[in-house]
Parts: sequence; C-alpha cells; structure tokens
Amino acid sequence: MITFFEASLDSISVHHVGNQSQNEMYSLSEHPLELKDELIPRLLMQYFLTPFEKSNEVYHLMHNSGDANLNEIYHFATQAFEDKSKFHDSSEKIAKQLYSISNHPKIKSGELYVAYFSQVQIEGELLDAIGIFKSETKETYLKVFPDKGGFSMDYEENAININKLDKGCLIFNVEKENGYKVAVVDKTNGNQDTAIYWKDDFLQLKIRNDNFNQTNNTLSIYKNFVTQKLDDEFELSKADKIDLLNRSMKYFKEKETFDMDEFAGEVIGNPEAIESFKNYKQQYVEEFEMPIHDSFEISTNAVKKQAKDYKTVLKLDKNFHIYIHGDKELIQRGVDEDKGMNFYKVYFKEEH
Repeated sequence: MITFFEASLDSISVHHVGNQSQNEMYSLSEHPLELKDELIPRLLMQYFLTPFEKSNEVYHLMHNSGDANLNEIYHFATQAFEDKSKFHDSSEKIAKQLYSISNHPKIKSGELYVAYFSQVQIEGELLDAIGIFKSETKETYLKVFPDKGGFSMDYEENAININKLDKGCLIFNVEKENGYKVAVVDKTNGNQDTAIYWKDDFLQLKIRNDNFNQTNNTLSIYKNFVTQKLDDEFELSKADKIDLLNRSMKYFKEKETFDMDEFAGEVIGNPEAIESFKNYKQQYVEEFEMPIHDSFEISTNAVKKQAKDYKTVLKLDKNFHIYIHGDKELIQRGVDEDKGMNFYKVYFKEEH
C-alpha cells in the first residue's frame, strides 16, 4: 500500500516528448521547475500520487539479459538517488530514453514530469522516490467569474485534469539489488497497440512474485481454466461453471493459506479435471516464466480485485439474468420439447 501523508515534493523537471514516427521532436527544460506557490506542489502531489493509493502490484526494473544495470531507467534513477545534484540531468536522460522508444504511430506526444519525493510510504517504509509521469490527454475548462454586477464566462484549452493521470511510475530507493521497488499506473483505455510501450519498452518492468501476485495469478488461471479449457474435455453447463467459480472464490475468502492439493480436492473434485488444471497451470508457468507455488499465504487484496471479475450471472437470451451465489443443486436445467426451448427450474424457500 502506498500513502503520501508525510511526503514532500523536493524537485520536479518538465520536458516535452513527441512521437518519432510523426516527425515530432522532444524539448528539454534547462532547469527544474520553480515552485514558488505553496498551492502548486499540493496540486501536483494530488495529481501524481493519488492514483497510486490503490496500487497493490510491486514491480522491479529489469532487463531481458537478467542484468538490471543494463536497464536505462535503473541507471538514471541510481544516478539521481546517489547524487541529488544530478537529478535534473537524470530527468533529461529519462526524457530522451522515452523519446527513443516512442515510435508507434498511436503513441501520443505530451509533457513528461520527473519528480523527486521524500517520505513516500510503501509497505510501511518511508522512502525517497523518483516519479516519472506523462500527461497525454488535454481538456477544455470553463471559468465563470463575477463581472459588472453579473457574471462572465471564459475558457482555457489544452489544460490538464489533475484527477486523470495518464501514465506514471514511482521508483523507491530500496532493494536496489533487485531493481528497486516500482509501482506503476498506465491508463491505456484498452489500446493494446500502445499498452506495452510504457511498462515493457520504456520501464522494462518485471512484477514481483509476492503473495499478492501468487494469489492474483492463481485465481486468473483457474478462471480461464473453467471458462475456456474445461469445454475441451468435459461437458459442463454454464451453471456448473459458475458453481466452480463460486467454490473457488469461497475457498480463497475463507482460507488464510492456499494449498494446491487441498484446493483441488475441495473445489474441483474430479480427478481428471484436477490433473487437467495442474497441467494448465504448469503451461502458464512455463510460458510466462512466473513460478506459482503449491502453497502460499492468500492476499485479501488480490481476492477482492479478482472478485470483481468473477462472473456469477447466468444470462438467458435477453429476458432473464440469474445470479448464482450458492448451492447449484437448487437450480436444474431441462428441455421443453413442446416449446422447443431450454428451461431452468429454481428452488427457494422465501421471496425477498
């Protein structure tokens, strides 16, 4: 968890980064931004740091060679952490690095802010942090003000909404040997063409394989297994699939520790399906090179995150939605041959 009640903004440099494929250039400022007004730093803190309050994933700066020292952002951050007088120089190098990989035609140009913070808390530690933020989306704002006994209206174009950070990361000055602790924000709006350039091409991040990630990945793998893989090997109704998902979520909400054999026995049950799930999980581990242990402490934050994506709704044509939360034996599927239609029979004691 990240908080910034005690944080301060020590320095910030602003640059502009264009898109190479659009023949746009970059523009570097000669010195850090002067923060004369006390309100501006508070607004900037809100703009930059608020989106990280709900961030649970922790990453490391890495390189495909396995040597973090070859990661450019890691090198520039280290330079600034070790000598704050070199912060602005590091910010210029960071801007040039972002420009060097901004070559997809759909990547938007925008301002790049590189900030140095003190006393930002992550996982209970107060640390220095370097923030890298990019604003791509501009908006128009209306201003209403008193004028000659009434009111007048004006507007300002190409302004920044401080409640909408497009892209950002915080690099914390801890665990240098692992590539630092890093938190990231990327509002890609589902644009897969540009989704990888911030995390993968620019920052070159690798997610930390902690309990949050272990829990999150196991639930994701199981959900994909039930919704996509089981149809290839078994005949299951949608109600059966929803029941399997409900049972898995119940397991993760009630248990403190995940155990693969226990989970398989209590939730899946069928020996053939259990073997299929274990093989499916192993394929994921090998493909993404992300080990998932057979036993780990369950992260409640990861369970809450996944619960939003676990669908328990049975949609019947455009007429009915049945929400299944409990015993699937109380809902039975059949066929009405006279009408040539399927039906569900639902048993209940009380109507609310």
